[in-house]
Amino acid sequence: MAAEKVTRTSTEKVDGQQDRVEYDDLLVTAGELGRYQWSLFFCSFPFFAFGVFVYYSQMFITEVSPNHWCRIPGLENFTEMERRDLGIPKDEHSRFGYSQCTMYDVNWTDILTTGEKPDQNWTVVPCQYGWEFNKSEIPYPTIGRDYEWVCDKNSYQATAQSIFFVGSIVGGFLFGWVSDRYGRIPATVASCLAGCIGGLSSSFARNHLEFTITRFIVGMSYDTCMITIYLLVLEYIAPRYRTIISNMAFAIFYALFATVIPWIALACGHWKTICLVTSLPLATAVLTRFFIPESPMWLISKGRIDDAVEKILVIGRTNKKEVPPKMIEQFKLTMKDAKNEQNQSALEIFRRPVVRKMFILICLEYMCCAIVFDGLIRSIGQLEFDYFASFSLVSSTEFPSVVIVAFVMDHVGRRWMTIVFMGASAVFCLLTVFASGVQTVIFAVTARFCVNMAFSAAIQWAPEILPTSVRGSGVAIVHICGYVATFLSPYIVYLKEYIYWLPLVVVSGICVSGSLVAFGLPETAMKGMPHTFEDAEELTKNQKLWSLPYLEERKQKKEKAGQINQSFELEP
Repeated sequence: MAAEKVTRTSTEKVDGQQDRVEYDDLLVTAGELGRYQWSLFFCSFPFFAFGVFVYYSQMFITEVSPNHWCRIPGLENFTEMERRDLGIPKDEHSRFGYSQCTMYDVNWTDILTTGEKPDQNWTVVPCQYGWEFNKSEIPYPTIGRDYEWVCDKNSYQATAQSIFFVGSIVGGFLFGWVSDRYGRIPATVASCLAGCIGGLSSSFARNHLEFTITRFIVGMSYDTCMITIYLLVLEYIAPRYRTIISNMAFAIFYALFATVIPWIALACGHWKTICLVTSLPLATAVLTRFFIPESPMWLISKGRIDDAVEKILVIGRTNKKEVPPKMIEQFKLTMKDAKNEQNQSALEIFRRPVVRKMFILICLEYMCCAIVFDGLIRSIGQLEFDYFASFSLVSSTEFPSVVIVAFVMDHVGRRWMTIVFMGASAVFCLLTVFASGVQTVIFAVTARFCVNMAFSAAIQWAPEILPTSVRGSGVAIVHICGYVATFLSPYIVYLKEYIYWLPLVVVSGICVSGSLVAFGLPETAMKGMPHTFEDAEELTKNQKLWSLPYLEERKQKKEKAGQINQSFELEP
């Protein structure tokens, strides 16, 4: 009798839900994670390579060996070290123990004839004949070395990298508009072509101005060339598996290319070759339409319900699942009724005090994570270890950190993962300052591992707090805030020219700020995405700071079990 009661209640619940069939309901029926979804997952592989090439290549194109000194024509017959010891003044304030931007103003023909030793009282002048570089650190020509971006030009590298992020801001707005107006595939193709054209043009740059212009164009493709397809593929995966698959894509594809790109650059052997090798593959994006379908959510937003349904039917056929015709008809009626609910502007976010506060905190959190993530990458040159091996070791943290996030985040929660790991990253950034040799790499790798964990958790907040009608535009604004923040990171790293340890201290302070901001954000793990602004406001209420989603879930299960047992006891 009790069993009949439970069954009857479940049936009534299902019948009640049949009045409204959402896209995700159809997707579950067509196969939550089958052959079709796995094929799309692996088809996204090249776009993660494009994202890595666009973002990281500039570091290997512009990097200048920190160990450099003035070129002195009169000492050509001496070894590299002998030239430096003879012609360069000592400087106890320099990390290398000698001046990098000045030289003795003497007649070396006379000095060598008399056998006189270098004297600290000799007249010192700025470098007159260019610079020499320690080629064991960066063994191939970079644009920074070819055009000698050191001393009075040492800000050129940071400026070029910052202009890259200005391009990202422009590209975010431009390709975001293309994405909403013409579709995700056209936006991806246009973005990749911009990166390809800008990258190829970079190899022909003859001065700093030309290089910054070309890097602006490359920046326009970041990170649209990767994220648009990544999000599109996730729309074909049922909610049950989205967290795991979204993180596994970064863990496998992104981490792989981020780890090997130093060795690709080293194999290229010249900055112009690096430009070509990392830019030409982006041209293959023109073939995207042949192996990745258009976004079903975009089709629905444009009123092309039949086209979206056809995508679902293709998924069902590939996964050998049947989608009931009655369910499809109910879905069409649901979409027709919901059409008017999707016309809200992103400005509505700022008209709602509760949602506005949460949105501002999300933007601040994302900015903190973005600066720390980018700052740690650009600080690798400061480590007292091989540049390329250090880069690979630090980048390899992507895989384990994101895998852990994929399986743990829903249990621990977004908030505490961000608080704890941003705090831990701050500690290891400071330890890096006081360490030397291999220790610096160990602490830097640990700091990067921690910020990866925090960043992966923080990224989840925007789509899980913003309501459906403004989710796309709201997430775009959050990413643009990230671009604005990373505009500053090259200049934070540039602070090393004034105080060597200052960049990592600043990055550590930003980590602490990010950890504090996370205290103000609600926990969204194990909760449904809000459909309306009222849902979003309700999500932020009754939040407990000292609780974990895993414990809350266990508590709910116990309460539910108690209710079921009570219903059995009450059954006559």
